[in-house]
Amino acid sequence: MTPTIRFMDAALDEARLAGQRGEVPIGAVVVKDGTIIARAGNETRALNDVTAHAEILAIRRASSVLQAERLNGADLYVTLEPCAMCAAAISFARIRRLYYGAEDAKGGGVHHGGRFYAQPTCHHAPDVYAGIAESDSIALLKDFFAEKR
Repeated sequence: MTPTIRFMDAALDEARLAGQRGEVPIGAVVVKDGTIIARAGNETRALNDVTAHAEILAIRRASSVLQAERLNGADLYVTLEPCAMCAAAISFARIRRLYYGAEDAKGGGVHHGGRFYAQPTCHHAPDVYAGIAESDSIALLKDFFAEKR
């Protein structure tokens, strides 16, 4: 198993746990020097906090671990294309590479919507790799919302 798949599998595990808690099943992990240093799933409902997306929580936890506001050299694996808010946080944290699973045509901010990294006001754009474990990411979301309906 390649490191990319192993790290995305860890993000998928976080997404599954989020779904079991009744949160939208999105998971994220931050990797530095080949090691997962932080992980999170969505916690918007548990924390009553609209900013508690998996990416934001993983970045906060990684910053705490490294005792640094910027995560230079770190990579982020997330199961869904980040929204504009998360794309901005990824940029501000100076994440080196972003890997994501499913595209989000409605709420995405990387390849859809405002395309945050393509804007002239963006100070840092990570290398972006889309479609990693895409079918697994899509299935988690579809199953979750099918149960809700």
